[in-house]
Amino acid sequence: MLFNSLSFALFFPAVLFLYWICARNSLRLQNIILLIASLYFYACWDYRFVFLLIFSIALDYFTGLKMGSSKIPGVRKFWLVLSIAINLSLLGVLKYYNFFAESFADGLSLLGFSANPHTLNLVLPVGISFYTFHGLSYVIDIYKERIKPEKDLIDYAVFVSFFPLLVAGPIERATHLLPQIQQKRVFSYAQASDGLRQILWGLFKKIVIADNCAELANLAFNNHESYGGSTLLLGAFFFAIQIYGDFSGYSDIALGVARIMGIELLRNFSYPYFSRDIAEFWRRWHISLSSWFRDYVYFPLGGSRGGIWLKVRNTFIIFLLSGFWHGANWTFLAWGALNAVYFLPLLISKSNREHIDIVAKGRLLPTVNDVFHILVTFTMTVFAWILFRAENIRHAFEYISGIFSSSLFTKPDLFRGELMLLIAAFFIVEWIGREHPYAIARFGFHWPRAFKWGFYYCIVIAIFVFTGKQQQFIYFQF
Repeated sequence: MLFNSLSFALFFPAVLFLYWICARNSLRLQNIILLIASLYFYACWDYRFVFLLIFSIALDYFTGLKMGSSKIPGVRKFWLVLSIAINLSLLGVLKYYNFFAESFADGLSLLGFSANPHTLNLVLPVGISFYTFHGLSYVIDIYKERIKPEKDLIDYAVFVSFFPLLVAGPIERATHLLPQIQQKRVFSYAQASDGLRQILWGLFKKIVIADNCAELANLAFNNHESYGGSTLLLGAFFFAIQIYGDFSGYSDIALGVARIMGIELLRNFSYPYFSRDIAEFWRRWHISLSSWFRDYVYFPLGGSRGGIWLKVRNTFIIFLLSGFWHGANWTFLAWGALNAVYFLPLLISKSNREHIDIVAKGRLLPTVNDVFHILVTFTMTVFAWILFRAENIRHAFEYISGIFSSSLFTKPDLFRGELMLLIAAFFIVEWIGREHPYAIARFGFHWPRAFKWGFYYCIVIAIFVFTGKQQQFIYFQF
């Protein structure tokens, strides 16, 4: 069930009616409704996947109880290792087995041996990487005694399966979401209005910006032999805008849907394309995943403590894991490695924390120096996205080689003036609201009534005009 589909437009109001009208005086009933709605939402993809989700919920719920009931370090560690091993084994078999089998066979063939690996004909369960990380963070936090195990199975199941974030995040923490699930929620008109506006902006990002860019990016990447360098560069640019509009659009819709139900989810994007270096970019892009790897992998490995080689090792581990998390393909590992290479000069020079505040804070316009660094960072990111989008490493290098050809400075074939204007308007709105975490939900809030409603009517009209081009969200494959 897509957020930008008629089925969701019918599903969500029905859930709200039951949630706020029928169960407004019963927190227990509200959570039961959320759980049933979440399982139904997930079953709409493939009902067989629901059993895997239920198993994952049960595994980590009972593991948490076992760790909580024991004070013996060895016993607690046993249950932690068991949960991590089963979770990662399921993820590994379903998502990575074929990749390892085929890569092993390719390696043998390079040595002159013939191999015919047995592969599994399995469909990757939607969102498995996201809900697996929900459960892992929960059991690790219990082991570290940051939280106590949740005894209410329904509350815990809602935490893992909450439908707005179930298939594409953000990756929530039990310390943040579980207390909200356990406390009474009262309908707030202001909160619901903010949520609706954020949903509207998320749909604009997805349907108007991302899906239009996807059409042209697909043409460039799928037919790279037929286009000149300037067109391929423009195609890479369109993909960079597509993946941002698509994924941040999903996150905006998820946050808006949850906010209408009185729940605040973790922020997942903070205007990453206004970053002045790659370290700032990774603090603003897919924040929930970056912070997950930081807290549960990077810090336990030693973080930035120790010598330079330890820092380099930890940095590469984090970026390679981040790349591999996205998919079973060498392109994702190469994408992660390239970002690590981008990051290392900042780490070595100890300037990776130089840009903490949002760019041009308190000013309307950035400085020339800010503009230069934003453009450099964005260009680096665009080239890294080529690896992310390419079908394989060979495709990526052919695409990049095609950019740096004699046709780089010719007029691009896929240039669309109306789309460039839409992208420019999109970034202007984001620039104006960049200093507030939920500025889009209140964009134009203090404008005169005619201007405010005119702005939102324009967004609604644009969404309906471009609805026919909608595509599946990119991150559903992860």
